Amino acid sequence: MRKSLLTLALLSAISAPALAVPQQSDHDRIAMLEAQLSALQAEIQAMKATAPVLAATIPATSATDEIDALAADAPDSATSVADVSMGVAASNPGTGGGNSGANAFNPAISIILNGSYSHHSLDPVSYSRAGFPLVGGAGPSANGFSLGESEMAFATNIDDKFYGQVTLAIGSEDGQDHLGVEEAFIDTTTLPAGLSLRMGRFFSNIGYLNSHHAHTDSFFDRPLPYQAFLGGQYGDDGVQLRWVAPTSVFLELGGELLRGQPYPSGGAQHGGVGTKTLFAHVGGDAGSNNEWLAGVSMLKTRTAGGEDGFSGDANVYIADATWKWAPQGNFKDGGITLRGEYLLDDRNGIYIDPTNPLNSALWSGQRRGGYLEGVYRLNRTWDVGYRYDRLWSDSNLPLATGFDPYRNSAELTWRNSEFSLFRLQLARDRPNAANSDNVLTLQYQTALGAHGAHKF
Repeated sequence: MRKSLLTLALLSAISAPALAVPQQSDHDRIAMLEAQLSALQAEIQAMKATAPVLAATIPATSATDEIDALAADAPDSATSVADVSMGVAASNPGTGGGNSGANAFNPAISIILNGSYSHHSLDPVSYSRAGFPLVGGAGPSANGFSLGESEMAFATNIDDKFYGQVTLAIGSEDGQDHLGVEEAFIDTTTLPAGLSLRMGRFFSNIGYLNSHHAHTDSFFDRPLPYQAFLGGQYGDDGVQLRWVAPTSVFLELGGELLRGQPYPSGGAQHGGVGTKTLFAHVGGDAGSNNEWLAGVSMLKTRTAGGEDGFSGDANVYIADATWKWAPQGNFKDGGITLRGEYLLDDRNGIYIDPTNPLNSALWSGQRRGGYLEGVYRLNRTWDVGYRYDRLWSDSNLPLATGFDPYRNSAELTWRNSEFSLFRLQLARDRPNAANSDNVLTLQYQTALGAHGAHKF
């Protein structure tokens, strides 16, 4: 229509002088044509200036918009942002490839701001855990105010076959600020028969908590077994293959091939494929008020010069179970969540003291750990919870003292909305036979931008 209007205007400009003033000279006719051409150019420029304003008034729906809407409707659902985007990509094939939508180059951006204040009765510098070296994210929080670890995430459908996400971690340690890549991966969205492939850097899908970002936890810190056996959370570079069965009961099977660099791995053995995992999860509904999820997992790795001084073969076995109850299954308005995990660490190798290489010993045996937590969500605003976590070490292993560390934690959380919370946590930690640590923590957390729905 725009081209037709321009064509008519140009024809009018050319023909009108000839009809209106047939007796004009060639010089006058050329002057009139030049004047009308200048006016036409001015009109075209005016039309260009108003085009963005007109475009802005036309509503557009993209895959990113649909993800945001779904996430806002179901902030506590069992669907991750990756799962939501897979469904959107399947229903909107025009958002990728050569038919990119309006927001194809505008990923959803979310920022998690996380800060805290902690007071310890035991100086964190003097903290030691009997039988379990403090490696990875295993140490206590710092005294006083701390920025904690905040996140910045970018996520979008790449095209009709791939979804991508990058998560940057922003934190402070020993007075030094640091920025690192926490996750950076792509997911397939159209593989047949319930299969999906993930490639890049990501949190392993072993256990329950490991694949969840820490800001989704019900407590300020990770349980002792996660700290002792996975350094808080195991993330690595590699590939993951998952299969979800086409059944009414949720059944997921999968495995991963990973580089094997972070703790409990080390050295990226076997040509940079030093860690392998297997996992299985099953879950479903029990009536209209109950939901459950259970799983078993294994991490198998070869370590050389690990952070805790271990070199050899290491396996971590995990069993997890979660049960949720809420009236009519509406967990946003209230309910109870019970969760527990049991971890078994089996090693066969040698220990070399990182601070004194001349001090070495055989390391062959098992260590264990577990936690049980319950959270009662009173309503959309308040929840209260309790967690008990414990570690058991083989007295014949290096660093063992015969004492089993344990901790009791209680939390009270207030949410103004699904995008902000304040948490008070009290903990009594017994890391060794000689010391106990009473910890008070105040935590704040906010979500800025288009943040996806959380997993179950």
